Amino acid sequence: MDTARLNRFVSGLWDDEIVPQLVEYIRIPNKSPMFDPKWVEHGYMDAAVKLMEGWARSKLSSLPGATLEVVRLEGRTPLIYIEVPGTGDDTVVLYGHLDKQPEMTGWAEGLGPWTPVLKGDKLYGRGGADDGYAIFGSLAALLALREQGVPHARCVVLIEACEESGSYDLPYYVDHLADRIGNPSLVVCLDSGCGNYDQLWLTTSLRGMTGGELTVQVLEEGVHSGDASGVVPSSFRILRDLLSRLEDPQTGTIKPKELYVDIPAQRIEQAKKSAEVLGTAVYDKFPFVEGMHPVTEDLTELVLNRTWRPQLAVTGVDGMPPLESAGNVLRPKTSVKLSLRVPPTLSGAKAGQFVKELLEKDPPYGAKVSFKLEKDGSGWNAPQLSSWLEEAVANASQTYFGAPAAYMGEGGSIPFMGMLGEKFPKAQFLITGVLGPHSNAHGPNEFLHIPTGKKVSMVVADVVARHYAQGAKG
Repeated sequence: MDTARLNRFVSGLWDDEIVPQLVEYIRIPNKSPMFDPKWVEHGYMDAAVKLMEGWARSKLSSLPGATLEVVRLEGRTPLIYIEVPGTGDDTVVLYGHLDKQPEMTGWAEGLGPWTPVLKGDKLYGRGGADDGYAIFGSLAALLALREQGVPHARCVVLIEACEESGSYDLPYYVDHLADRIGNPSLVVCLDSGCGNYDQLWLTTSLRGMTGGELTVQVLEEGVHSGDASGVVPSSFRILRDLLSRLEDPQTGTIKPKELYVDIPAQRIEQAKKSAEVLGTAVYDKFPFVEGMHPVTEDLTELVLNRTWRPQLAVTGVDGMPPLESAGNVLRPKTSVKLSLRVPPTLSGAKAGQFVKELLEKDPPYGAKVSFKLEKDGSGWNAPQLSSWLEEAVANASQTYFGAPAAYMGEGGSIPFMGMLGEKFPKAQFLITGVLGPHSNAHGPNEFLHIPTGKKVSMVVADVVARHYAQGAKG
């Protein structure tokens, strides 16, 4: 394969077609069902599907025999299913998603979640990097191979619309399409992160997640705080006390041993190497306020904290009036939304049930305490890389990034990976992405680093070609 020609083809396709398509995609507020329960009525999800479907269909003529179907199971978000014929009986699955996180506050002036802004090599707006580019990057890779006549295995592209809600629709589609998907030996996912933009990063593990709404109620209605304080316990104080059962308020360490696993020695060693490569970029990438510092100066511990250890985030609150309308009232209840990341090999379902029992048992003062579970996703630990894939990744990183490949776990979740890992235990996984420093997925000022998107597309093309060559060797 002519790698220079591949570079020119992919870069040109990104500049001429993919970036303009992503600009239009960012304009669509197609929030995941968890954040837009009326997604069917609003029609934004269908608009995003239509945009991606239209572009993909325009490319099928360059991929002889390729087919595309928007599969719609009743009551579920749609899924884009593309088959590209190949040589031989093997199959590669390429995965991505098209649903988005909600708006979030704090966008810089001139930027916004649904306002695409191109600044230099960065495309700002919600969803471009997470994960709208996946369908374009995947097809760009296959088109590049076809343009040179390089053989590859049969490829199946799956683009779901429920990932940001935990992929609860996806198992039904995988089962529905099982015979058509086949038994892949390689799975490519472009929905992950990268430690920097200087080299290829392979994701070795993903944390699971559980969480939901914790509510503490002490009264039927609010009362005068001067009359009730000191007599009626504050719902906020009780909630704070309950959270201390789960998390050490001084260190942020999760207390129950039931929420930990033994970290594999290889992952600890990879964490050390990642810390050496990244240095203080492990934490410098976050927009700390002046004078703020991370929970520890030990870089390896920071990497392990965000990849293999449970951690809690309070992501929302209810029952508290805005500051400007907060009277002297002892409020009847307080609710918070909890997001608990759990280790890759810990069952998300078991962790969620454990947390529910922990928080609801023996409520202080007999308060009404409820924890409504909303999330249940187990993590994933990658199988050992086969020698051919390890070599392919090393060569691709040097060829297209000019630097060695790096390996690190991710703190986020991609439920599809755990699901496929169970269904196809012998498959190899190429999990990578463009979410690098300051790209800020789910937060304000999210951006796609376009040069990295191009290079990742090239890497996918290269690895898919080497996958076929390896299969031809038997």
